[in-house]
Parts: sequence; structure tokens; C-alpha cells
Amino acid sequence: MKKLVLALACTALFALPAQAAEMTVSAAASLTNAFTELKTLFEKSHVGLTVHVNFAASNPLLKQIQEGAPVDVFASADQATMDKAVASKVVNPATRKNFAQNNLVLIVPTGAQKPAKLDELKTYKRVAVGNPDSVPVGRYTKAALTTAKLWDALQPQLILGNSVRQVLDYVARGEVDAGFVYGTDAKQLASKVDVAMVVGGHDPVSYPIAVATTGKNAKMGQEFLNFVLSPAGQQVLAKYGFAKP
Repeated sequence: MKKLVLALACTALFALPAQAAEMTVSAAASLTNAFTELKTLFEKSHVGLTVHVNFAASNPLLKQIQEGAPVDVFASADQATMDKAVASKVVNPATRKNFAQNNLVLIVPTGAQKPAKLDELKTYKRVAVGNPDSVPVGRYTKAALTTAKLWDALQPQLILGNSVRQVLDYVARGEVDAGFVYGTDAKQLASKVDVAMVVGGHDPVSYPIAVATTGKNAKMGQEFLNFVLSPAGQQVLAKYGFAKP
């Protein structure tokens, strides 16, 4: 009888489905559309794998990882945030790669008058920018406006966003008169916002990616990173307006 019970137990054990593999990717908000498609393609080529994606401003994502959030891949919208990740030892520096570039653009609601130069923003009542303390696009914007000697002058008009997508939404809904986002974000809502100009006066908008050390699937993290850098991955990024590094 005992042998029968043991045999049945073993049969039931082997009948249980194998535990599905999982991994987590934390990526900058501006990567939402591109990385959502990359996730789907990666899952299709890795049967049984579930890729969880977490999108937000780069700094809050880094803070989550520093606090122990189980993350296998971190993709930031700027080098400074990734530098902090390396310094705090939450990513493997040997895996760090630049995988995309972007542009900073000034947008207005569709049909609204476009400023011919940045100085004209002084006449606008509300201008949305990412919070430079936590959002990379905000730091690029602050640098550009500082170069143009407008950062201090525009303080009364500035509306701070918690991510580049929030800034985009503010402009798309007409809640502000203008805003600074990435070119790729403006492309996603081309029917609701118009690009007034590409803005310079800041460091290149360069995106780094690395395998994080707080997750449990570093091997798959490296494979995802490799996929992002592959011709197929770069093709998806180009589809959403990103340029090669």
C-alpha cells in the first residue's frame, strides 16, 4: 500500500507543469511603446518565458532597484542615471551598452501657434517640463534653457511633470501651451501635438542598458539586452523614431 501511495505521489509530482520562467525589465517612460513590442517579440522566441515590464522616469526606477526590487534589465534615458546605478552596484558594469539616441523637441497642441525661437516662450502662460530632479528629459530641458539663458526667466511659467509621458499628456490635452519631450514621444501623439522645433544646447540624448544585479534571471537579462542591440531589436526601435547609438 505504501509503495502504491508513493508511486501515485511521484506520478502527480511529474504531472505538475514546470515552473514558467520570468524576468523583469525596468525601462524609461519614453521607451514604453518600443519596449512593449520588444517584450512581445522576445517572449515569442522564448516559449514559456514571461517578461514583466516596468515603465517610469529613470530616477524612480533606479531608486526601486536600489531598494531591492527584483529587476533583470535596466534601461535609462540618460547616462547620469546609469552612472548612479553602476556606482551603487545594482547593475553589472561589464554589460552596459548604449542602444539608442533621441532628440529633445518643443511641442505645442495641434494647430496652436508655434514659437519661432525659444525666447518666445516668455510670452507663454504654461510650459511643461520634466522635473529635472528626477526625470532625464527635465535635465536635458534645463540644460537647453540654461544655455539659452531662459531657465531662470521661465520659472513662473513652468509646470513640472513626473515623466516625459506626463509632459506629453499635458500638451496633448491642451492643459499647457507648450512642452519639452523627446521626438519619439511627439511621434506617438502626432495627431494631438505639433513639433515646433528640435532643441539643442544639451548633452546628447543617449540611452544605456545593463543587466541588473537584483533579479534572479541574469542569463535571460543578458539575452534580452542582446536582442535590443540586435538588428531585429534596432529595427523595432527605429520604427518608433529612435536612432542608432
